[in-house]
Amino acid sequence: MQRSELVERARRGDRDAFGELAAADIGRLFAIAQLILGAPELARDAVQDALLEAWRGLPRLRDVDRYDAWQHRLLVRSCQRQRGRRARVAGSWEVERVSADSADPADSIVTRDQIARAFHRLPAEQRAVLVLKFYLDLPVRDVATQLGLPEGTVKSRLHRGLSALRAALEADARDPRPLAEGSVQ
Repeated sequence: MQRSELVERARRGDRDAFGELAAADIGRLFAIAQLILGAPELARDAVQDALLEAWRGLPRLRDVDRYDAWQHRLLVRSCQRQRGRRARVAGSWEVERVSADSADPADSIVTRDQIARAFHRLPAEQRAVLVLKFYLDLPVRDVATQLGLPEGTVKSRLHRGLSALRAALEADARDPRPLAEGSVQ
């Protein structure tokens, strides 16, 4: 069965069709939420909230072909609510798309850790844009659509986010000691 048919059936109240959609998407949604939030516990809650909101809002979805974009928008909003509701939880976060120039696996681990620390210093709005652009490999136009933002705002957040990442990585290269929890930069 095609995805659009499943979405249409779910839109009409078919719980099994929605269950199939959720099962197919949950891994991807969790990965996105974990990249944005940085903690598996928060990511699980954000995905659960987003799926619940999707189920409740499906009858109002006009274009079944826009389901994925709509679902991503719900997830990003849920991630923002999770960050607002809870104190930051220390968790592990791993960049899955890091390519190391060195053949030494230890260098790759260090690079991933440096990127993760720098990434977590960014505001959630910038992280969301970077995740959709680089993790999901979406064009700027699609990122803007999924987040309900103008393209110019997405480009600005991409530019500022990448600049902040670069600055944080350069700062870490000068002083590689990890920041103590709650320390002032």
